[in-house]
Amino acid sequence: MRRVVVSGLGIVSPNGIGREAFWHACCEGKSGVSQISTFDSSRHPVQIAGEIKSVDIEPYLVSGLRKSVKIMNRAARFALVSAGQALADSGLDLDRLNPERVGVAMGTGVIPYDLPEITPALVRSADEVGQLNSAILGEQGQQSIQPQWILRQLPNMIAAYISILANAQGPNTTIVTACSAATQAIGEAFRLIRRGDADVMLAGGADSRIDPLMLLAYTALGALSRSHRPPSAVSRPFDGGRDGFVLGEGAGILVLEEAEHARRRGATIYAEVTGFGSSFDAQGITKPDPDGKGAARAMSWALDEAQIDASEVDYIAAHGTSTRLNDAMETAAVKRVFGEKAHKLPLSSIKSMIGHLIGAAGAVSAVAMALTLRDGVLPPTINYEQPDPQCDLDYVPNQAREVRVKTALANSFGFGGQNAALVMRSWN
Repeated sequence: MRRVVVSGLGIVSPNGIGREAFWHACCEGKSGVSQISTFDSSRHPVQIAGEIKSVDIEPYLVSGLRKSVKIMNRAARFALVSAGQALADSGLDLDRLNPERVGVAMGTGVIPYDLPEITPALVRSADEVGQLNSAILGEQGQQSIQPQWILRQLPNMIAAYISILANAQGPNTTIVTACSAATQAIGEAFRLIRRGDADVMLAGGADSRIDPLMLLAYTALGALSRSHRPPSAVSRPFDGGRDGFVLGEGAGILVLEEAEHARRRGATIYAEVTGFGSSFDAQGITKPDPDGKGAARAMSWALDEAQIDASEVDYIAAHGTSTRLNDAMETAAVKRVFGEKAHKLPLSSIKSMIGHLIGAAGAVSAVAMALTLRDGVLPPTINYEQPDPQCDLDYVPNQAREVRVKTALANSFGFGGQNAALVMRSWN
């Protein structure tokens, strides 16, 4: 099997745009959660999010994309910027690559549903849902949707835009497995390179669901925090006072490359991807298996593919959403896999600083994990104040920690019972 390395990173995150701005904010424990500004949330019970305030897409609009910019949704814009950053960071000369050996694998959480003229009505009153059809078709039944509206909604368009940017004519795939989508996309890209189907893959995730309809939907599900704390203090993974997650948006892209391909051109290598595991709980749609058996399987299978023992793992980039059930489940799963070592193994959740980016969450976590391996710094879990008996591990509370890390594992878990885990090792 061929070896696979990370040679480029790009990120659009609520607490920083670009690799170093994001990483500095994470190491400083800086939150990007704030009051929602993209729409009037004053009537909504939840009024905060990890929101991207602005992003400049202009430098990444190659000729094949300029006509499409008007129909790009927010997630696609974030993805395009992240991909452009990652390509620049990698130093790849696209003109010298065989485009048929370059591919794209992207994850996203939910199929976009972008009807801003309808969603405010849904927030005001659930009874107005019945007006949905007339709102789309108009009082006279005449179609009012723009001709290219459907292209704004298709989840695979994110990967399509990135492929046009990079002239990537090789494998192209879109993973839609809720909150585990980006980790699964990176894992699938890793395997495509490993078995020889591609030499370079742009892999990651993008999501943007900070809109009235999705905010209402997640609130109705009981998943979002309704805390009255200051916005930066609401997301508190593993803390005893947690009461739900904070919705976030953004994108993360990794350039994965066959190791010899990267070495021949003198690329800077952040880390090596060595294993991926994916499993399903098959228990319930919204509640994870409290014993963490499915999550443990994903971690164990990732370690098996990496051909390492659990004792060799130095750090876990936790899923850590700040919900009661997920954080307790992840803690149980870590104990199941790592046994007595679990209490000596640091893990932390950057969602404490940026919220939950749904389909992009695993990509942002993977970017952070690669930088942890580069720098030997564990980003903290901020807002950790009150211990929870069900969450009794080392969550790197509130302050970053310098630790030499040779092997790290990242977790992602999604609604429905999706589980994904990724293993990286330091290159040097």
